[in-house]
Amino acid sequence: MGTLSFIRDNLKFLSAGFLLTFASCFGQTFFISIFAGEIMEEFGLTHGQWGGLYMIGTLASAGLMVWAGVLTDRFRVRRLGACVLIGLVAACLFIATNTTLWLLPLSIFFLRFLGQGMAGHIASVAMARWYVAARGRALALASFGYLVGEALLPLIVVGALSFIGWRSSWVVAAGIAALILPILLYLLSAERTPQAVAEENQSTGLGDKHWSRAEVLRHPLFWMLIPVLMGPGAFGTAFFFHQVHMAEVKGWTHLQMVSLFPIYTVTATLISLAAGFAIDRFGAARLLPAILIPSAIGFFWFSLSGSLFGAAAGIILFGMTSGLNSNVPAAFWAEYFGTRHLGAIKAMATALMVLGSAIGPGLTGWIIDLGLDFAGQLAWISLFYVFGAALAFIGVRNAQRSLVG
Repeated sequence: MGTLSFIRDNLKFLSAGFLLTFASCFGQTFFISIFAGEIMEEFGLTHGQWGGLYMIGTLASAGLMVWAGVLTDRFRVRRLGACVLIGLVAACLFIATNTTLWLLPLSIFFLRFLGQGMAGHIASVAMARWYVAARGRALALASFGYLVGEALLPLIVVGALSFIGWRSSWVVAAGIAALILPILLYLLSAERTPQAVAEENQSTGLGDKHWSRAEVLRHPLFWMLIPVLMGPGAFGTAFFFHQVHMAEVKGWTHLQMVSLFPIYTVTATLISLAAGFAIDRFGAARLLPAILIPSAIGFFWFSLSGSLFGAAAGIILFGMTSGLNSNVPAAFWAEYFGTRHLGAIKAMATALMVLGSAIGPGLTGWIIDLGLDFAGQLAWISLFYVFGAALAFIGVRNAQRSLVG
């Protein structure tokens, strides 16, 4: 089936995935970190303290994802997605009205769990389960919601902060999430249950079987992929989290810094779409080890660059990793371990990603307080990425020998 025909015939389901990934933006670090300066000033926090509180909320989110992610194997996206959106509206209003320091990690927890965790998880599991031959394209098209939000929201919010303030901006975010809810319910009015879809579109993995989460955790491949699973979440998150700090270090304004983000998003969008076609044609396994390589080069380049023009080259490479990471891992789990328990398996991977996004800002913020700015840390992060890519290549190559079909 051609791509245009595929989109036309599946527009409602693909649009639902788009809306869920867009809604996930309100719990993503790139959005929350826009308000870092205002939050640190209001609550009297250093970079390390803010990163530590953020880490606490995100760690709790990662722990809950291990259990909650399994719900995608049991409930329809329509029902589960609606519950997540309602919770996300409440989470946005919570952080908008909170004035108590000890409640700040709790507000971060709700945003991270419902936004970054569940909204994106529901969308990617649905696309990977509902589609087999067109799995890569479905994941890529659904992920555009996140990419559109990543391109537009920082510029809009940074421009609006001086007019409506940071708290009112969160109220607007709650309103947008509330508007998405009835649209999602309409789009998925004829949705099938996960169990029915699993029976109709079964796709086995290694050993020609559907793996349980316990079996996946006992396979060495899973553990060799941990740097790939955690790396983008840890240090891609840290990059956005410290955007205000980075602008200060480089001598740019915050608005100049976020003006680079659309370049990043355009790159991520194009690479995500290209990766979707490549997944459908060649499989996800060939792409997975390569996820970290562009960022390894881009972060090193960015650390050395003093101009916005030079930084743009690093941002482009960073965007390539984001584009690959938006759909390749989800397709990989279905391809290598089957679709019957996909929600449970991907929940574990999502929890690791969220765990990484908790460790990254906290660790890098602590190092900033010790005297090494984030730009100086990027070179060391690049080395970690090279190591993770090599480990993933070895793991996939060894496991590929037992892949049936």
